[in-house]
Amino acid sequence: MEDPTPKYFTALFIFLIIILAVWSPPTLASDRDGARFCLAQNMYFEAGNQSIAGKIAVSQVVFNRVLNDNFPNSVCEVIYQAKLSKWHLSNGREVPLRNKCQFSWYCDGKSDKPVDSVTWEESLRLAQTILEAQASPYWTDFTDGALWYHADYVSPYWANSLNKTSVIDDHIFYK
Repeated sequence: MEDPTPKYFTALFIFLIIILAVWSPPTLASDRDGARFCLAQNMYFEAGNQSIAGKIAVSQVVFNRVLNDNFPNSVCEVIYQAKLSKWHLSNGREVPLRNKCQFSWYCDGKSDKPVDSVTWEESLRLAQTILEAQASPYWTDFTDGALWYHADYVSPYWANSLNKTSVIDDHIFYK
């Protein structure tokens, strides 16, 4: 018979992440500090209307990419990976080409500045908790190593060439 202890600790660990994310003090959008801000911004725009499990799953794809040799090796570089315009500069920097990004919110032509709202504050707290939890032996990747995902209401051309690993909220995950 399989020892249930590791599953028990994993479930307890995920429950504690949720509690910490909900009860941590609020943080403002102006507190930009690298990976935490990037991860929160990605959760906010990609899974802002999803459950905490959905937000964690979207973030897990970022971490899976960081660990994969085919993607950049930092959270922010993975999130902001895009084809950049060589002709247009915005505030002295190149801008991503529309619809040529790893995460659609980054190059959809809309503002990438989150507003200070309950969803943004939750995303910042959860991002901090996830970054701290990554080192724990009880951290579980419930996307099963997914490197890609999409919303369930779209059918990207690449989806049929990959293996579906899970469905969490409105997202389908693949590796």
